[in-house]
Amino acid sequence: MLTEETVASLEKDYNEFEEKKKWNILYHEIRMDAQQFEFTCKAAKRIDNRPFNRYRDVNPYDHARIRLHRGKVSYINASRVEVPAARRRYILTQGPLPNTAGHFWLLVWEQKSRAIIMLNKTIEKNQIKCHQYWPLGSGPEHRLELEDVRLSVELVSQTDCNYYTVSSLKLTDHKHEGESREILHYHYTTWPDFGIPESPRAFLLFLAAVREAGVLEEEVGPAVVHCSAGIGRSGTFSLVDSYLLMLERDCVDGQSIQSVLLAMRRYRMGLIQTSEQLKFSYQAIAEGVRALLTHGSLCDLANGSSSPLKRKQPEKDEEEEEEVEEPPPPPPRAESLGHNRSEEAAEPQTSTDVYNPEHLNAGRVSQSPPPEKKRRRLSRRSSSSSSGSPSRPASLQSPESPPADSRSSPPHRS
Repeated sequence: MLTEETVASLEKDYNEFEEKKKWNILYHEIRMDAQQFEFTCKAAKRIDNRPFNRYRDVNPYDHARIRLHRGKVSYINASRVEVPAARRRYILTQGPLPNTAGHFWLLVWEQKSRAIIMLNKTIEKNQIKCHQYWPLGSGPEHRLELEDVRLSVELVSQTDCNYYTVSSLKLTDHKHEGESREILHYHYTTWPDFGIPESPRAFLLFLAAVREAGVLEEEVGPAVVHCSAGIGRSGTFSLVDSYLLMLERDCVDGQSIQSVLLAMRRYRMGLIQTSEQLKFSYQAIAEGVRALLTHGSLCDLANGSSSPLKRKQPEKDEEEEEEVEEPPPPPPRAESLGHNRSEEAAEPQTSTDVYNPEHLNAGRVSQSPPPEKKRRRLSRRSSSSSSGSPSRPASLQSPESPPADSRSSPPHRS
C-alpha cells in the first residue's frame, strides 16, 4: 500500500543525489557491477547472424535471447526481460533493419504480443535509426506483405496524441488460414536518442495510456519495446513501469531502483545508457508515486502534481520553444555497456554496424557540412578582402568574429 512515507523516501533519495551531483557516480557503479556478468553472446557474433545486428556492440545474451521458430532464420536481436516482483515481462529489441522487418513481425506473432512500444523516430539527426516496418497508409492497398515469413500488416486506424501516436494494426498469418490479430502500436515521437523525454509528466501520461489498454499484463504475450539499439530508451521505459508497479503492489521488499535495474541488465546488456536517463527514471518514479497517492491514477497527472523534487528549469525564449529540441552529441553505444572511461570523456560519435549499408549511407549524409556554414566562410573571406587591411590566408583568419549579418541570427545547434 502506498503511503506518504514511501513517497517522501523516494523524493529524499532523488533530492540527495541531485544536491550532491551523484548521478554520474551512481551510473558508474551500475556499469561496474554489470561488468561482472559472465554471460555469452555466441549466437549474435556468428558470421551468418552479424547482418541482423543494428550495432555491433549491442548483442542479446544467449540465455535470454528470443528464438524464431518459423522460416530459415532463428536469430533476432531481441531479449526477454523479466521483473518477477512486478510480474512484468517485456521483449526488448533493436529497431528493425530492412532485412529483419519480417523477423520482427514473426517475433510479434510467435510471442503473442498485443502491443509494440516504439520510443524513437525512424530518422534522427540525419541517421537512420529504424526501418519503416509498418504501413503509413490505411487500407488493403497499403498492406505490407512479408513474404519471407508469410505475414502481412495493415494499418486500420491511427490516433494522434500530440507527442505520441497510437495505431491499430492488423497482423495476418497467411500460413494458417489467414488468422488475424490486432496489434496496438504506441509511437513516442519526441524522445531524443541518448536523451530523456520533455518531462516526467508527459512520459507518465504515455505510460498510463499503454497500461490502460492492458497490453502489459501477464495474461497476454509480452509487449515488444524498442528504440534504436533497444537498451537506452527501452530500458528507461521498462524500469519506470516495473518499479512503479512494485510500489503499487507493495512488493518492493527492500529492492532499490538501482538493484532492480542491475537485475534487468542480467537479461539484456546496457539498459539505460546515460546518467541523465537514470536520473530521469528516479524522477519519473517519484512523481508517478506522488500522482498515484494523490490522484489514485497516473491518468490524473494532467490535473497537476505537488512533488517537491528539486530540478533546474532552464529559461527559454519564445523562439527557442518553437524549435524541436535536439539531443546533445551522443557518446558511443559501448559507453553504456561497461567501458571504464567516464561519461565526460566519451567521444561524440555513434557506434554503427559496418554490416548494414543503411548506417554507412546515413553517416555520409550526416558528415556533410551545412550549406549555411559554407556561405558564412565565403562571406568572411570576401569581407576581409574588401576592407583596407591586408588579406590573410583563409587558414589564418580568426573564426571567432562572424560577419555582422550573422551575429543576430540564432546559433546553429549541433
